[in-house]
Amino acid sequence: MSEQLTGAQIMCEALIREGVEVMFGIPGGAIMPFYYAMYDYRDQLRHVLCRHEQGGGHAADGYARATGNVGVCIGTSGPGATNLVTAIANAMLDSTPIVAITGQVSSAVLGKDAFQETDITGITMPITKHNYLVKKIEDLPYVFKEAFHIAHTGRPGPVLIDVTKDAMQARTVPDWDVELSLPGYKPTYQGNRKQIREAIRLLTNAKKPVLIAGNGVIMSGAVEELRTLAEHLQIPVITTLHGIGAFPENHPLSIGMPGMHGWVHVNKAIQESDVLLNIGGRFDDRVTGKASTFAPNAKVIHVDIDPSEIGKNVKVVVPIVGDARNVLQVIIEELPARGELAEMYSRASDWMEHIRDMQAMHQPKQRYTRPDTPVMMPHDVFASITRIINERGSYRVVSDVGQHQMWTAQLIDWFRPRTHFTSGGAGTMGFAVPAAMGVAIAHPNDTVWAIAGDGGFQMTNQEMATVIQEDIRNLKVAIINNGYLGMVRQWQELFENKRYSGTPLSGPNFAKLAEAYGWKGVTVTQTDDIDAAIQEAYAHDGPVLIDFQVEREVNVFPMVPQGKSIGEMITE
Repeated sequence: MSEQLTGAQIMCEALIREGVEVMFGIPGGAIMPFYYAMYDYRDQLRHVLCRHEQGGGHAADGYARATGNVGVCIGTSGPGATNLVTAIANAMLDSTPIVAITGQVSSAVLGKDAFQETDITGITMPITKHNYLVKKIEDLPYVFKEAFHIAHTGRPGPVLIDVTKDAMQARTVPDWDVELSLPGYKPTYQGNRKQIREAIRLLTNAKKPVLIAGNGVIMSGAVEELRTLAEHLQIPVITTLHGIGAFPENHPLSIGMPGMHGWVHVNKAIQESDVLLNIGGRFDDRVTGKASTFAPNAKVIHVDIDPSEIGKNVKVVVPIVGDARNVLQVIIEELPARGELAEMYSRASDWMEHIRDMQAMHQPKQRYTRPDTPVMMPHDVFASITRIINERGSYRVVSDVGQHQMWTAQLIDWFRPRTHFTSGGAGTMGFAVPAAMGVAIAHPNDTVWAIAGDGGFQMTNQEMATVIQEDIRNLKVAIINNGYLGMVRQWQELFENKRYSGTPLSGPNFAKLAEAYGWKGVTVTQTDDIDAAIQEAYAHDGPVLIDFQVEREVNVFPMVPQGKSIGEMITE
């Protein structure tokens, strides 16, 4: 290209070169030149006008998680940029590749407290993999190429590009022939074979091995390799909250989710294990409980593409830095033949039988605990949801944060990767509706369910207007409405003498609110009406909201109290 382009046009061209098709954002003063240029690219770059920048950031996050591609969100300077901060932090903690593009005041007035000026690169430094302040038009082609490279390579994460208004308005002939130069950024993709062989030795000699699969398995596309390894060694598989879907829960080796609200038999298996292999999980505190008491008898093998995670929370005997899929492929290649593992298979059978005995003893007590009340229970809702969505197939579920989030993970049966999405590390209330919007755009032929509490839903429900404007027809919202900030209330009940301070929650008539936005709204108060409401949502060609008004004071069990070992679970 030899013609001169504005910086804003160069930004559009750069996005197209990176394969971007959809962007989520809101215009404003400093970013206006970009939107002016965008008009000429509207056939190549779809812009989704969100109602709040946080919603745009979460939508880009959902889109990225659903596709494996980089999500893009846009905001203007000042409040537009700062409104993106929560979504950027959420993406950072959950390792989601997004690029946030913000406008900045002209370079001539930078640092002079100009109208809508904030130091967004300074603000987001701790919550991005990298960020840029671009003041020269000549830098744009390289910065965009580098930003997308950093966002999706290694351990994925968010990158922010802040561009001054004058850089967008200037003109130049862009130089696209730029080569990346990142001497300090060289992710390790191939695991050390010596370490891999030591891991195999430990696993094949173990009496009580367990395998924990985290989000890294899904992000690297290692689902088939995980299954091959588990079946070859007959190791029970645990999936973390973000690892849900990495291993089908109807598989004989699947035992469930660990941690604060994991199943008792899963946590007991971890505490009894002698070798623990963690692939693509970061040993966060919601999994480990009190870290010093986690898996006290186990030799820990940790596979992670981010070396800073290995040994950070849990002592590791065999560290393996690398991409989960690449490492698993080498492990499988190095495994002894099945004929050489007869003794291991005998031990594995006894170990699995022991785990299933613990499961039979503990799990039924938690799955459908019903107090003496005629009111509809959350568990009744989830029983219908899991049955119907799996009968119909082609579904994806995005949950918000709170009690319903744990019930979603516990009570829905998961079989495929990239079907379960939630805010884990940041625990961001308000994540579900905008993130589900991004997922729905990414997969228009699937039915996307957003499951939210009445608290989180009220934080970002304005994106329902975006759904209508964008003619998104495959999104359904289920509100588990208990009239409380439920998880906080649960802690107040169990640990703070039922001092319900700041947790009783009012709300509108959600069905009428949905209708005001142009959605179909349904209210359900009786258990016998749950199935019909879900089927009605499927039958309606367009977005639907169902307000499930459930028993107000129901708790999520099991539960590990804060600061306690995962071996010290409250079960009722």
